[in-house]
Amino acid sequence: MAFFKKKRRYIPITPISESQRSNPLPKPSVPDKMWAKCPECQQAIYAKDLGKAKICQKCGYCFPLEARERLEVLVDKGSFKELFKTHTIANPLGFPGYPDKIKKSREQTKLDEAILTGYGEILGQKVVLGIMDSHFMMGSMGSAVGEKLTLVFEYATSNQLPVVIFTASGGARMQEGIISLMQMAKVTNAVKRHSKAGLFYLAVLTDPTMGGVTASFAMEADIILAEPKARIGFAGKRVIEQTIKQKLPDDFQTAEFLLTHGFVDQIVFRQELVEKLADLLKLHAHEK
Repeated sequence: MAFFKKKRRYIPITPISESQRSNPLPKPSVPDKMWAKCPECQQAIYAKDLGKAKICQKCGYCFPLEARERLEVLVDKGSFKELFKTHTIANPLGFPGYPDKIKKSREQTKLDEAILTGYGEILGQKVVLGIMDSHFMMGSMGSAVGEKLTLVFEYATSNQLPVVIFTASGGARMQEGIISLMQMAKVTNAVKRHSKAGLFYLAVLTDPTMGGVTASFAMEADIILAEPKARIGFAGKRVIEQTIKQKLPDDFQTAEFLLTHGFVDQIVFRQELVEKLADLLKLHAHEK
């Protein structure tokens, strides 16, 4: 005989009304960009903890920066003057939907094209800047980007100034076809004229730097720096493996791999980059 008997309790169930069915309770939401996940160490990071430089405090991974975000941590306050802003939308091949993509990218990034160009100072050192932005159609190089880069080097040549270019690109812009590929030769000639004038050009390769950008002005600088673990190359790793029928190293097309094989002069941590640039600009200052 059981001395204790568990009593069953019945909880009345209230039927759901028609108004509740049609208007369910809202799901809890997290504000956009409040958290970030580091692709290197998989750590979830509170966005504000990344700081303006957007560096993972656990593994040191450098998150992609928008052009104006990089500008904020790069140049002396109040010294930047934007140059060569374009308002036209060129569609030389009549590619369907291309102007709409440009318009959408402009609204999202607040840039006129995939590169921000202008004049500024880095710790007092005068420089002409070009900062590519992978958030604008993956930083692809079309006719407008090529024109702005050409004008950067021509302006620097005329004013006897050094050039610093931050690359971040997936390569040529497919919507412009051969016109996009022609920008490689166009910018290369401007770089050559700047070099013949005895002026200094420095490139900083950031993640990613691929395609026609790598095959032209990104690798033509007097000094080539790179951010840690940046992907740098021409064709993608998988495409190369399928072509040569061989397995490539795990670190292939990383900044560290290129440094080992002599394609990059130095890998510089983002928090040390401003002082490094200022030192190099001072060292290579052009005597008028």
